[in-house]
Amino acid sequence: MTRGGRTKDRDAPGERRCIVTGEVQPKRGLVRFVAGPDGVIVPDLAEKLPGRGVWVSADRAAIEKAAQKGLFARGLKAPVKAPENLADQVEDGLARRVVELVSLSRKAGDTVGGFEKVKAALAAGRVKVLLQASDGSDRGKGKLWTPEGARWFGCLTASELGLSFGRDHVIHGALAPGGLTDRIIIDASRLTGLREHDGGSAAGKDLDAR
Repeated sequence: MTRGGRTKDRDAPGERRCIVTGEVQPKRGLVRFVAGPDGVIVPDLAEKLPGRGVWVSADRAAIEKAAQKGLFARGLKAPVKAPENLADQVEDGLARRVVELVSLSRKAGDTVGGFEKVKAALAAGRVKVLLQASDGSDRGKGKLWTPEGARWFGCLTASELGLSFGRDHVIHGALAPGGLTDRIIIDASRLTGLREHDGGSAAGKDLDAR
């Protein structure tokens, strides 16, 4: 407790302070970083690496600022270095995590892919998250809808989403409530922040709905 009787920010469950903005927010909107054995900053996307960690908002500009301004060294109180491509490392790592989690969710029977299967799941009210490829055609994606209270993400490309289903390309995916869905929501939200918009690096391509 502080002298004024208020609980310190760091004691709030599930919240951390961003070393860039100074704001305290839920961990789901932040990325944890630690210093590796060689003194180089490493993203701890699973939040399991040992040692003292610091947190940065899941935002490309924030991570780049932390690296450029020496904020990691200040936060860790150690002479650490951040690689120039740190934001890209975080983006690539989050993309792999989302792809792998969606794949596991599919194998557990909680995720479907393809226009007709997703449309059927929507009609049956079994969708908590609608996934649509960033480089899918707007016309095809516009034929589906996000249910009230559900989430929509367009942070994966068609080829990335396809990896989750063992196909070359997938435009539409739907996640049912439960299972790994909440974990996917957290990492997909972080990935959206790193890609700065849902289109990602491959936005602008036009693929047919699959």
